[in-house]
Amino acid sequence: MTIRIGIQLGQWPSADLSAGAVTELIDSLEGLEVDSLWVSDRMVSSALTLEPITFLSFVAGRLTKMKLGTSALVLPARHPVLLAKELATLDFLSRGRLFPAIGLGGDESRDLQAAGIDRKERAGRTDEAIALMRKLWSESQVTFAGKYYSVEEVTLMPRPWQKNGPPLWIGGRSEAALRRTGRLGDGWLVSSVSPQEVEAGIGSIRRYAAEASRAVPEDHFGVLIPFYFADSAESALDLVGRTIRPRPDLPIDQFTAFGTPGQVRAKVQTYIRAGASKFVMRPCGPFRGWREQIEILAREVIAPMQTPQ
Repeated sequence: MTIRIGIQLGQWPSADLSAGAVTELIDSLEGLEVDSLWVSDRMVSSALTLEPITFLSFVAGRLTKMKLGTSALVLPARHPVLLAKELATLDFLSRGRLFPAIGLGGDESRDLQAAGIDRKERAGRTDEAIALMRKLWSESQVTFAGKYYSVEEVTLMPRPWQKNGPPLWIGGRSEAALRRTGRLGDGWLVSSVSPQEVEAGIGSIRRYAAEASRAVPEDHFGVLIPFYFADSAESALDLVGRTIRPRPDLPIDQFTAFGTPGQVRAKVQTYIRAGASKFVMRPCGPFRGWREQIEILAREVIAPMQTPQ
């Protein structure tokens, strides 16, 4: 199993953040052997959230080795023909470094309403969009007649750099998300889950995939983990615990990696034993401390744990 560890830059903790500060942080990542850069998606929010495709296109022009991912792109809020064109262009220009994870949008998100999409339609739209985008990435003169999307004799160029298009990983921990990953996904990227839930989720995905006469590759199971280095897990929780979106049914320490380097490595190792091999680590705390936190992660976690390329 190939272990790879990347970084997520999601909701920025300060609305006063400058473009220069963002660029400075990004430019420091590639020299740290960080595998990939992932960005979250929130169309409408009072918090500072950068539009992911635009942002990743900017990043692709600055970084030459790191993979680029979304975690997760709210698929039903976007028209699949335009999105297929955008993702194909980005994958082509980055020479196959794009790895989008997609989802339906969180229950608290207002993105679907802002885009004029009925929440009751989001699952059906997502399934159709996946099928249509894959056809547009691999075929010419595509005709598609669905409930929500239809095209007639459409061809998109350029083709993605990756044959048949970038792999589509599915986000979410609901049973419906596990079923969709098994039926349609190339991988699974999940957040706010314990190692035990990851192990159970992988088992369910494999079962659903077998029922659909397909398989999800063994090393295509990933976890997004908030992290913060401090003298202890308890002090880290005191310092940044309030920045973590809580789950009413699971303590925060069950799905975060807080504390000393040894404690953070140990937490990642529990997810590896559960079957995960791809990790998206999200720095917590004030932005001014992110670079130091990422540098510690690179030295103490990525260097000893990541599979060499």
